[in-house]
Amino acid sequence: MTHHSTPTPFTIAIPDAALDDLVRRLRSTRWADDFDNQDWSYGVERDWLMRMADYWASDFDWRAQEAAMNRYPQFKVLINDVPVHFMHIRGKGPNPTPIVLTHGWPWTFWDYRHVLEPLTDPAAHGGDPACSFDVVIPSLPGFGFSAPLRSGGFDAARIAVIWDRLMYHVLGYERYGAAGGDVGAAVTGELAAAFPDHLIAILLTMPALPGVDPFDVPQDMWAEDERWMRDRTLSMLPKLTHVAVHDHIPQTLAYALNDSPIGLAAWIWQRRRDWSDCPGDLADYYGKDFLCTLASIYWLTSTIGTSMRWYRDWSDGRRRPQAETPPQITVPTGIVVSPKEVVMMPRKLAAERCNLRRWSVLDGGGHFAAAERPADVVNELRALFGELSRRDA
Repeated sequence: MTHHSTPTPFTIAIPDAALDDLVRRLRSTRWADDFDNQDWSYGVERDWLMRMADYWASDFDWRAQEAAMNRYPQFKVLINDVPVHFMHIRGKGPNPTPIVLTHGWPWTFWDYRHVLEPLTDPAAHGGDPACSFDVVIPSLPGFGFSAPLRSGGFDAARIAVIWDRLMYHVLGYERYGAAGGDVGAAVTGELAAAFPDHLIAILLTMPALPGVDPFDVPQDMWAEDERWMRDRTLSMLPKLTHVAVHDHIPQTLAYALNDSPIGLAAWIWQRRRDWSDCPGDLADYYGKDFLCTLASIYWLTSTIGTSMRWYRDWSDGRRRPQAETPPQITVPTGIVVSPKEVVMMPRKLAAERCNLRRWSVLDGGGHFAAAERPADVVNELRALFGELSRRDA
């Protein structure tokens, strides 16, 4: 019985009318009052947001960004009646390793833009051509161009089933690698737990292992030189205010954010600032074009509402009866620790729960590692998979 359609080539082509409507809405924003908020202690500061809105409406060139994304082969496919948009870039090298890269919220597939070419064409970027990758980057169900979504229940385990069908059944890769951060880390962990025979190795840029709660770690698990990780995790709890809304009433918030591009942008740009290793102005750190592209993808696809539902679905999955012992990840695993990550995990715990092959603590970067420190992510993938290739040789 076939559970998927044939992939069809996909080109991003937003109608002019949708872009005109976006500009009209940006220019007619009814601005909330703001004062004593230069440090963003009350949330996104209005003067900064107004400057971003002016750039977005007047200077931002969506067509240029659209063309940049369309340089890479994209497809859409129905898997288990779920629309999945994905990039699929073939590697240049003698035997490219297939790998699926998964993002989170509020990310998009375009967060991986700076790792695409170094992974697929390493010889042109200072790497060994023997360590090239076939890169597959799907948009999560209900995110961006993986729409429209017409059913719920998409926790990490269910998405992992869809990703394996994409990689193994649709694209025909008998074995492949996986990597991700945020939701993508959780999906990657579930892939390794459910399909160990299909996975070569996994890389997590946020520690998210099935059945492990990073906020409920015994104190004695933390090594002395890891106390800063524990403190960082606890200090980030006030920065996760979105969880309460997304977990309980995402649809109520969706009506507001799907009606106001500035409301939508403020909601997601706040997370990019809070969870990044951003020393100053967020627009300088990521670039105005990237931030506007990020917000535009959610806005132009009307998927901010369905993207937020993941939290509710994930919580529903966690509330279902769980196995007494979390699954042991036997697939070779690499974990990258960024100093400004949202949650951390002791190395001892990671080593107990997975086949830990690499543990790397970076000297900078935050939650959005692929966008903040793409060279580090590329190097970690090359090192992990290159070491396994040498062992198999």
